[in-house]
Amino acid sequence: MKLSVLLGTLAATTLLSASAQAGERTLYMGAYGGSTEKLMMESILPPWEKANNAKVVYVPGNSTKTLAKLQAQKGSQELDVVFLDDGPMYQAIALGFCDTINDAAIFNDIYDIAKMNTDKAVGVGFVATGLAYDKETFKKNGWDAPTSWADLADPKYKGKVVVPPITNTYGLHALVMTARLHGGGENNIDPGFKAFVDSVGPNVLDFIPSSGKLSELFQTREVVLATWGSGRLKSLADTGFPGGFAYPKEGGVALMIGTCPVVDSDVPDLSQSLIQYLLTPEVQKQIAETKAWGPTNMKTVLSKELGESLPYGPEKINALNAVDWNVINPARQNWTKRWTREVEK
Repeated sequence: MKLSVLLGTLAATTLLSASAQAGERTLYMGAYGGSTEKLMMESILPPWEKANNAKVVYVPGNSTKTLAKLQAQKGSQELDVVFLDDGPMYQAIALGFCDTINDAAIFNDIYDIAKMNTDKAVGVGFVATGLAYDKETFKKNGWDAPTSWADLADPKYKGKVVVPPITNTYGLHALVMTARLHGGGENNIDPGFKAFVDSVGPNVLDFIPSSGKLSELFQTREVVLATWGSGRLKSLADTGFPGGFAYPKEGGVALMIGTCPVVDSDVPDLSQSLIQYLLTPEVQKQIAETKAWGPTNMKTVLSKELGESLPYGPEKINALNAVDWNVINPARQNWTKRWTREVEK
């Protein structure tokens, strides 16, 4: 995208004060490393920096590391804006690390589910948790594509299924959706555990947390069905593997990549501006094309091919489920112990 177009979009979100015009200010951003850092530093952040006479210092780290930084710097925060997966983001909010997001016109274009039921954080991208499968093996066996979370327990897939452990968000989503399928949910997780012990677990080849290892098992045909993320499956399919991604009829689960302004920032106006900028359709499109995160801005336009492979558009987004992290986070340690004792025994 041409710089002039991006700068035109920035006009609505630029918050330049007299002091900012007089000298460059610095914003510290804690976010994912690797390809996310490369995208941000090379393509997304430079136009915003130029328009705001600002410099972004990028502090890479996964959600666990960034949350740990917030905890270590409590009362004297160095970070101004952070990216966190939705589970850790709700922890950050509960611990008082996220400041209030100022209202702005751009939020009228954001899907309700991406507003995360709070004024402290907002989603900048969607990943959907659903059912990844080997289309070639399914066709060879005359199997229809999976349609329900109940398919994880179908005996015909015995020994050919992978569900990550619940220390992994994909596995946690599978447990919650299985509990809901059997009359429970976050506040009554017992039906989920019972189903995993009685019917899902016996089908599972292994409870693998590594997406790299799961990719290998798909490619060697040792696995034909797995609980996985839409972005992970797309990356595998882009290598030529005949992978499919199914949104169960009960709904896939939204795994939100969230951002929030950090409390006690010395550049709060820049924090608010940056968050608004990241939500613009132009930036959301770049993120979708590079990271395979579904856009949270409803006005983002993607190509037909890309849109079909991502959680994109009202039909898919409105069908996604959100899990209640305010219930899950306090219970997760006990659930993990129980999972190890009962499911992966």
